[in-house]
Amino acid sequence: MRNSAKLDITKDIQSLTTFRRNSGKFLKQIKKSKRPIVLTVNGKAEAIVQDAAEYQRLLDIAARADVYEAIRQGLEDIAKGRTRPAEEVFAEFRRRHGLSR
Repeated sequence: MRNSAKLDITKDIQSLTTFRRNSGKFLKQIKKSKRPIVLTVNGKAEAIVQDAAEYQRLLDIAARADVYEAIRQGLEDIAKGRTRPAEEVFAEFRRRHGLSR
């Protein structure tokens, strides 16, 4: 597991007021540690501040997860017989939309 995945509650949870007063210091911390900072308002988590490259990495992971889930669902459909021949689907599409071959 990468360091960026671990949260250090002594450094990575801060009040919004403290963050505003020391934003430069916290931005340097985020860049160096690659960990996000949880910002609180009245003791409740309200926002996350994160390094842009780390955020992009998370977006990339989520996109790959979506692809893997689509593949998993497709394989499950095949295994359970929930498929139709492509020619049948295309023929139905042409009929519905008034298209000729």
